[in-house]
Amino acid sequence: MCGIFGIVTKNEQPLGNILAEAAQRLTYRGYDSVGAATISGAKVDLRKDVGRVKDVAVKYNFAEMSGQRGITQLRWATFGEPSQINSQPHLDSDGDLVGAHNGNVVNNVELRQQFIAEGMTVRSMNDGESCVHAVERYINRGEGFIDAIRHAYDDLQGDYSFVIGSITDDKLYAFKKGSGLVVGLGEDFSCVSSDLPSILPLTRKIMRLNDGEIITLWHDRVELHSVKDGSLIAREPELVTETMEAVQKGGFSHFMLKEVHEQSQVAREVLHMLDGSPDVASVVEKMKNARNLYFIGCGTSYHACLTGAVYFAQLAGRPVIPVLAPQFMPQYAPTVNAQDVGLFVSQSGETKDVLNALEVAEARGMTCFGLANVIGSTLTKATVCSLPLCCGYEISVPATKTFTNQVVSFLYLAYRLAGRDTKELETIPALMDKTLEMVSEQVETIAAEINSWNDLYCLGYGATYPIALEGALKLKEITYAHCEGMLSTEFKHGPLSAVTKGFPILFAAGPNDLPLLVSGLNEVTCRGARAIAIGQDDPRLHANASDVIVIPDSTPEIAALLAVLPLQLLSYHMSVLRGYDPDFPRNLSKTLTVD
Repeated sequence: MCGIFGIVTKNEQPLGNILAEAAQRLTYRGYDSVGAATISGAKVDLRKDVGRVKDVAVKYNFAEMSGQRGITQLRWATFGEPSQINSQPHLDSDGDLVGAHNGNVVNNVELRQQFIAEGMTVRSMNDGESCVHAVERYINRGEGFIDAIRHAYDDLQGDYSFVIGSITDDKLYAFKKGSGLVVGLGEDFSCVSSDLPSILPLTRKIMRLNDGEIITLWHDRVELHSVKDGSLIAREPELVTETMEAVQKGGFSHFMLKEVHEQSQVAREVLHMLDGSPDVASVVEKMKNARNLYFIGCGTSYHACLTGAVYFAQLAGRPVIPVLAPQFMPQYAPTVNAQDVGLFVSQSGETKDVLNALEVAEARGMTCFGLANVIGSTLTKATVCSLPLCCGYEISVPATKTFTNQVVSFLYLAYRLAGRDTKELETIPALMDKTLEMVSEQVETIAAEINSWNDLYCLGYGATYPIALEGALKLKEITYAHCEGMLSTEFKHGPLSAVTKGFPILFAAGPNDLPLLVSGLNEVTCRGARAIAIGQDDPRLHANASDVIVIPDSTPEIAALLAVLPLQLLSYHMSVLRGYDPDFPRNLSKTLTVD
């Protein structure tokens, strides 16, 4: 989840500090590199590198950069490792165009090959450069800028927004396809950004763009066009009154709640990424032919590994050994060899336990793949190849969108291994949004009613068992209550003795597992427990549970994924009710780099 900002002024002036400050206000989105470009007359001044905004700005003296137009970008690596050449903005072949993007262009590899074959100068591995060349392609064919962008829009697959300028005129152009884009209108300037925080200190008069729209920016006006037919679109600007903190959180009270609601968008992005990845086919082939297949992770990532193992068995008939990274070393590492394949999973790519297991596995000759959110991290560099999670920066310590995208990635790989059409998974983002819409009010009410309890259980079966483990972990992380996640059928083997009147027990109910779960529901309700079931609308749940949190109908595999959303919300609301900050729970860190 990168950040872009572009500005057009009336006259040439110092822009370097304006660009650096705009970039700094976007750093909460997460990034690994930063760059800035100014256009002065017939010259582009481009400076960029890996590092923090303040460090790169000092090293390359952004303060001396001047021009009539400027662009800055924060990059969160997906295509191409973090490096100076892969940093943005990027130039076209002749240095006449300069642009930067936010998002992922999933057919980047194919486009780069096309551009090279067409004689263009391709300098990096980055998909932001592909956006520039996609416009250059049609400019070279004699198209005007708006029509060149319209054609480029069709060529660039994925979710992104993009800003570009040329030395031949006094404007900037930007367009939106899936990622955020906002325009600011000020006195003798206009600007465009992926997010409001970079704009608000300059102006509070803004215009929001929709997908399929192109904005042309002059210093004193803007013009909106449709990508579809080039027609003009009329839209009045609006005034923003929110505080900077509220804007950074997208109007949500906490980053965790914002990130819960971002899950549909990042799920859409990772599905597009996997569709366009040249690595998926080789990863699936290696998995298919492996003697033994291991999914290795810790904490939330381990729960995703468990879910993935169920998906692989049920959909592709392929057994998988999911294992906690530290336990992999004594229990499995002595037995593995070059015939085995391991998929090592870590949000940060720096989890020490996972890296320790990876080192041991590689020493034994195992083929090691990665699944991580941070490209350029130790895990992504150490594995044969690593698939990106495409979540952007996750500020809140409790993992939400990184967990769901890990699960989505496992489900996608299981589909590919089974030879099923992955287009069936394109319903997931809309189902996530619908789930949040259906359950939010009810979950908040239930949170208030059970908040006084400091002991809870969260139960599941099959694909919902790891979902129950994850739901319990979220409650422990940010409410500090003890919540134990268990296989529902194990509850009668001891923990049933803890049940008292009103005792809250959560059930993640898969649609194919209801006969077993009905038995479990009755085991606890007949002893006075409050059984809260999360599942698709079914009379058996309503007849046997104390409360039913209904999620949309889908497949059994997708239903398991959707069931985690109410559990995330429940933990969030209980944390807030207890007066805790869910974004920064005590004693925990986002990246665990110790044994």
